[in-house]
Amino acid sequence: MILLLWPSCRQRTEADNVLETVNSLARLAEKKDVEAIMAHFAEDFSDFDGRDKSRLRSLLSSYFSDRMGIVVHRLSSRIIDLTSGHAALETEVALSSGGAEALRRLVRISPDIYRLRIDLAKVGEKWLIGYAEWASIGLTELLPESLGELRKIFPKIWVDR
Repeated sequence: MILLLWPSCRQRTEADNVLETVNSLARLAEKKDVEAIMAHFAEDFSDFDGRDKSRLRSLLSSYFSDRMGIVVHRLSSRIIDLTSGHAALETEVALSSGGAEALRRLVRISPDIYRLRIDLAKVGEKWLIGYAEWASIGLTELLPESLGELRKIFPKIWVDR
């Protein structure tokens, strides 16, 4: 009985909170809730391309308006740095949209896969993103743990390394 209850009794860590921020953003992206997403970004946010928070909002609004039925699969996340009030992580996600999600499973079409690097700062009890960079990657560039997750989600997609 103790073994069954132990995971739910475990104290939540800051690493858990950082990863929950990523999970929350994935769920909000599926809902296309730009304003709720933007609440996870610091006012002085910048990205690898020099976009500030306002320009990121425009980019996301444009991306969401061109797609219906977004599905976000978080494949893996690695916390690179976690110190008092600061965190950095790398995560990989697979994105599908529209009716393509079901279709892709049937016809073995790969989803769009991105690797993101995110720097966060803790403000009060909330982790806010201060910097982000991302790049589209192929199946052969996936982290090993991401490849395993992708194989579970899309079992018919197969490219051996």
